Amino acid sequence: MTTPAAEPLPDDVETLKAMLLAERQAHRAEVRDQALLIEKLEHQIARLRHDRFGQSSERRALLDQLELQLFELKEDQAQAQAAMPIDEPPTQTVQAFTRRKPARRPLPDHLPRERVVYPVPQACPCCGGALHKLGEDVTETLELVPRQWKVIQHVREKHSCRSCEKITQPPAPSHPITRGRAGPGLLAHVLFAKYGLHLPLTRQSATYAREGIELDVSTLADWVGASAATLMPLVEVVRAHVFAAERLHADDTTVPVLDVGRTRTGRLWTYVRDDRPFAGADPPAAAYFYSPDRGGAHPQEHLASYVGLMQADAYAGFNRLYETARKPGPIVEAACWAHARRKFFDLARLNKAPIAIDAVARIDALFAIEREINGLSPVERRKVRQERSRPRVEALGTWLRQQYARLSPNNQVAKAIAYSLNCWDGLVRFLDDGRLCMTNNAAERALRCIAVGRHNWTFAGSDAGGRRAAAIYTLIETAKLNDGDPQAWLTDVLARLHDHPAKRITELLPWNWKTQKHQQKAAA
Repeated sequence: MTTPAAEPLPDDVETLKAMLLAERQAHRAEVRDQALLIEKLEHQIARLRHDRFGQSSERRALLDQLELQLFELKEDQAQAQAAMPIDEPPTQTVQAFTRRKPARRPLPDHLPRERVVYPVPQACPCCGGALHKLGEDVTETLELVPRQWKVIQHVREKHSCRSCEKITQPPAPSHPITRGRAGPGLLAHVLFAKYGLHLPLTRQSATYAREGIELDVSTLADWVGASAATLMPLVEVVRAHVFAAERLHADDTTVPVLDVGRTRTGRLWTYVRDDRPFAGADPPAAAYFYSPDRGGAHPQEHLASYVGLMQADAYAGFNRLYETARKPGPIVEAACWAHARRKFFDLARLNKAPIAIDAVARIDALFAIEREINGLSPVERRKVRQERSRPRVEALGTWLRQQYARLSPNNQVAKAIAYSLNCWDGLVRFLDDGRLCMTNNAAERALRCIAVGRHNWTFAGSDAGGRRAAAIYTLIETAKLNDGDPQAWLTDVLARLHDHPAKRITELLPWNWKTQKHQQKAAA
């Protein structure tokens, strides 16, 4: 075998210097690219190790793959650094904190008390003298009585007239669902257990069987579907209340949906109305919608009639909502500082990146001001923001642009900075409008129930099941936002809804229902 002869080197000294300089620059670029890739892999591995969710086998396989790739890159980098060492970044320390111990709360006063009095001797055990009571020491323990099942017999007696022989009988009572043998309390319990406590119907059926009540999963599924249909008028009223707001929070999350031989990914969207941060008088509420995918047409359909402020992440599917030519008018975008901070926080916590640590500290100073003005009027909030927050935000923007100019676009910190700068107009909008919040946390909190539930019920059975889940989540989470008991409210609503006038359905909304219950309790 013969090898091709190497190309002869030029005799010109200047040409040789230029070739050597180009080779050194290429070498430096290779070392820099390796360092950036190593930083990216270390960040991904650190995030996976902190991640509590996901299938452990899949996470382990991905970690093994990333770590193998990281080790090989570090070997390559060590070989390259032999000729050109790179200074190590300075180390940073993160201050630890001491977690407060929870205080023991007294047992609730409204619970019934059962006294167990221990016997005392009839006479003094020392001298045999008579005993006189001085007082008593009471130690309370909390006990649980198993729930009780019962069958309610609805008796309608028949009476006949002795004169005309006409038969008289009271009308049949209304039932929450047609042809159903479940009372409103049981239906509310099944609904809340499935969508509020994230217990699949299979687990509920097994639990009821252990208590001596055989209820097939198919029966429970029929009850859930019929109850959802009964409650839909209330769902529509809650959604109308949400979209009548001046400002909304919007977000979405994934939901696995059963398909032929596999599962596919659907989406659950939430739109939250919460005026409490700017002292609004209207009650909070959350509306949920289901879609089989994440296409931008879905939020456009949900928000077809809405015009106002919307706090959301940088999802591209929202962009058409912000267009000035939109009918009936453009939605004003307000970006989320929590999303921007999270990108820096991950780098500060996992990689100890100095720029990220500084960015987190600057953003946290803005959040500290927000905590002070939470619950004030829009005018007061805007005044404080103009005086105290605006100088900090403008300084932060200048500093971020300076740091970005010094970094490679592929650097992880540079990517975090680029996210903030790309959303800058939406991020700074809160300074000029006291109704806006700095974050979209209200929507993220509203989606937390779905994130928890996914690990229990695994998937939705169909698109219809996803729409049904969105309807019931709308009711349960709205009741929670109004500090109500969702199960007690659903029980009362299911018992009254069939006979309640449609024109007065707003009386059954969680905030009005809670007020009525307080008034009834005070009157009693």
